[in-house]
Amino acid sequence: MADEKLMADGILVEQNIVTSSFLERDVIVDAYLPKSVQHPEQMSLLLINDGQDLPKMPFDEILDKLIIEDTIDPLMCIGIHCGLERKMEYGTANEPDYQGRGARAMAYTQFVFEELLPFIHDTYRVASFKEKSFAGFSLGALSALDIVWNHPQEFNKVGLFSGSFWWRNKSYKHGYNDAVNRIMHKQIREGEYHEWLQFFFECGALDETKDRNHNGIIDSIDDTLDLIKELHLKGYPEKSIRYLELPEGRHDVFTWGKAFPDFLKWGWGKK
Repeated sequence: MADEKLMADGILVEQNIVTSSFLERDVIVDAYLPKSVQHPEQMSLLLINDGQDLPKMPFDEILDKLIIEDTIDPLMCIGIHCGLERKMEYGTANEPDYQGRGARAMAYTQFVFEELLPFIHDTYRVASFKEKSFAGFSLGALSALDIVWNHPQEFNKVGLFSGSFWWRNKSYKHGYNDAVNRIMHKQIREGEYHEWLQFFFECGALDETKDRNHNGIIDSIDDTLDLIKELHLKGYPEKSIRYLELPEGRHDVFTWGKAFPDFLKWGWGKK
């Protein structure tokens, strides 16, 4: 039975439980539903990792305001709460990091496609969506990009906030090299170009303080900009990529909440 919260005008918020055999746990999912959609098939779907953080933004008020103002097209958002094994379930499905983290990322991917999406279609009686997209924060951003990149036929856009793109298959003490050991960068280099994919990146200038190559740019920004370079080399034009850097941005929910309206308007803004 879904728990409901009725917003003043634009959206309805429901919380559901999806029992996952792949993850061997109950997954809490929050559904942010536009109230006035005459044709559900014209609605887009946005999946969001770390959905437990959305109320802290508060995401419901952000989305409600944009819908009431008729700023964005109809959009259903699903906030997926992480589990206790977040560092195992989020990551890159085809390759764990050098410490073995991300070992259950394939199971998480299977949960998304074989359990979560069927649940959404059945529960909300939407046979198909106009388009599907994925977003996430930090390690959840890495997970979102990994899923979208490896299943491009399923998605159109991905929103990446303070992404953990340092994810690597070799430690510093064992000869880590920027050029070959960052797993997501490697995937993009070795992957294929799909013209419909679009990418939104957010970084905060105060995301962290580490600067492993001593170039005066913090690692989170360096890793993100290098990932964007890989996308350009793969063939993605400037119009397919949006990079937002917040001078006072930190690695926290408050910063991601400030950036989220930009993402929503970039992805689904009324033309």
